[in-house]
Amino acid sequence: MTRPHRAHRVTSRRPLRLPLLMLLASAALVATGCSAPGAASKSTAGCGPTTATMDSTDIEPLRPAPAPALPATVHSSDGRTVTVTDASRILPVNLYGSIAEIVFSLGLGDNVIGRDTSTTFPAAAHLPVVTPAGHDLSAEAILKLNPSVVLADDSIGPPEVLRQLQKSGIPVVLVQAEQTLDAVPGHIRAIAAALGVPAAGEQLVTRVEGEITAARRTAPEGKAPRIAFLYLRGTAGVYLIGGRGAGSDAMIEAIGGIDAGSAAGLAKFRPLTSEGLINAAPDVILVMSEGLASVGGVDGLVKLPGVAQTPAGANRRVVDMDDGALLNFGARSGRAVQALARAVYSCEDPS
Repeated sequence: MTRPHRAHRVTSRRPLRLPLLMLLASAALVATGCSAPGAASKSTAGCGPTTATMDSTDIEPLRPAPAPALPATVHSSDGRTVTVTDASRILPVNLYGSIAEIVFSLGLGDNVIGRDTSTTFPAAAHLPVVTPAGHDLSAEAILKLNPSVVLADDSIGPPEVLRQLQKSGIPVVLVQAEQTLDAVPGHIRAIAAALGVPAAGEQLVTRVEGEITAARRTAPEGKAPRIAFLYLRGTAGVYLIGGRGAGSDAMIEAIGGIDAGSAAGLAKFRPLTSEGLINAAPDVILVMSEGLASVGGVDGLVKLPGVAQTPAGANRRVVDMDDGALLNFGARSGRAVQALARAVYSCEDPS
């Protein structure tokens, strides 16, 4: 759902998610001196480690900024009907940073008063953090900011904090937490409706859908590489592989790749095993940048059980991408897809 180091914790209170646990229109070049993508003869094998980078890490807000037409009554994803009367003090929070990204992209960034630890793009960096303990909301920190509306999804909690905010009289609007590219337009529309700017929402949807469509076309034709997404937090001893519905599969398939975890029959995130990774046989291993750093870089990654026995490990074909972009699924999704495609297809066929 990342951005100076965030401690993702696995607990029994709610399902494991990444940024899921916790993702894009101009080109982004990668950092290892490989050539740019081109025809179908490109290979993923001979380039070694590559970092996917977007052309810009900041937000492109709509201009002029829309004027909210309030009150707005909307349906929250938890089944409640919520009326928002004031959008002057917006608090957008979730595990991925995508809600804040959408609010800023709608042109309402000046109204945002706080952020979660996953929201690290430059325009929001000055805001106070309301998730001081990893990704758990602090009711005290939120109430101190006196928000006029809280936008969240069920990727973040604990639920009792959200209930406390509701009981205090703060409108809390939840949006669906689905992490796919297809879900992005719905998220934009739901957030725009809650803030009283539905027309701006449609404008942003048009832009983002166009960027995603253009980004999907950047993948060259030819044999699709098998790509395994590994969620790594070496300091916490957490090593997972993504499968169907993890969010990483959507990004991999968007660039024309085969999600190795899904192909191996995995769903969501599963503990990484030597046998499972070897059977998945990825040509490329995809990781978040902070996760890669947490295991000691590529040298440390290839020492994990099974990694060196895969085509990706043997070729040190590892692609990393900023935690705040790879699995974000916000308004920069088109740019993220394009950056990932360039990184994966950045190698000339060594033969």
